[in-house]
Amino acid sequence: MRLLLLPAFVSSLLFAQTGENVLLVVNKNDATSRQIADYYRPRRSIPVKNVCTIATTSDEEINWQVYEQQIERPIADCLKKAALVETVYYIVTTMGVPLKVDGPGSGQMSEHASVDSELALLYGKLKGTRYQRAGAVPNPFFMRRDTKFQHPLFPIYLVTRLAAYDLADVKAMIDRALAAHNRGKFVLDLQSEKNEPGNDWLRTAAMLLPGKRVVIDETTAPVYNQTDVIAYASWGSNDDHRKQRWLHFQWLPGAIAAEFVSTSARTFKRPPDNWNTTTWEDKQHWFAGSPQGLVADLIHEGATGASGNTYEPYLTGCARPDYLLPAYNQGRNLAESYYLSLMSLSWQGVIVGDPLCALKP
Repeated sequence: MRLLLLPAFVSSLLFAQTGENVLLVVNKNDATSRQIADYYRPRRSIPVKNVCTIATTSDEEINWQVYEQQIERPIADCLKKAALVETVYYIVTTMGVPLKVDGPGSGQMSEHASVDSELALLYGKLKGTRYQRAGAVPNPFFMRRDTKFQHPLFPIYLVTRLAAYDLADVKAMIDRALAAHNRGKFVLDLQSEKNEPGNDWLRTAAMLLPGKRVVIDETTAPVYNQTDVIAYASWGSNDDHRKQRWLHFQWLPGAIAAEFVSTSARTFKRPPDNWNTTTWEDKQHWFAGSPQGLVADLIHEGATGASGNTYEPYLTGCARPDYLLPAYNQGRNLAESYYLSLMSLSWQGVIVGDPLCALKP
């Protein structure tokens, strides 16, 4: 069954947000963070009071004490002092703000988390909710495709990150977000020989998107060299048949991507140009502690938004294309589309992109 397009007046009620709803987080100790904020703020007409300046390390990985004292607490103070707790829906972190929090434990009860996924809980914390640190917290917005995102119905913030390999890539990503239009192809690449839920999610996404615009591949050959791409979902470097690091896609402004890859947001440091993804056995050729692909490659190649993970999320912790892509196609902005597709918060997810990016007709 295909989703029906919502009437225009309903769509506007569900989806229209502005810079007034954004809190922009800047690390004053990091020059790139400040430059990104200076570039982004006027382009989305974000009020000066909605800029939250913190002072912390530029290290990508931090411990929980640094997170709580130098990130979460100052951001909470910004929201309270400017009376923004209710009106801010989206928190935007910038490259130079720490990326991930190291902690004890392993498996699904570990205390590892992405900074952004942990910040999503800040609204609830400001209202007195306490969360366990170990493991994930259910996302109340998951699968709520027909409901307007608002407080206090959904007691979370939707956190995205303006990050890439360098300032030029981030500026280009912001520019593409402002030029987004609803045209082009939805490219879905399955691992057909595996009986995995992710393949079913990709097939369902294909059924919920405009049929003439869907390219779905169920062969074992990876999909490369596509033109006019507005969205892409696949197994990424977890596809055993994929041997190339770069997709060589021609991405349209506003294009988004999601891959079922465990550690693709482990770093935004750029690998050597000759680096390629490899196997878990080939430890000699890992980059930043993993053989897997990197979400920043997608942004560098021309995507406007993408999801990744800092540590192992397990498949159920990855963005689900059967919720992400139909929501984005129907007019939801980037932040809401991705968070509709995430089962868990206080976990590993990182959403790269301008939260207000939406496909204009």
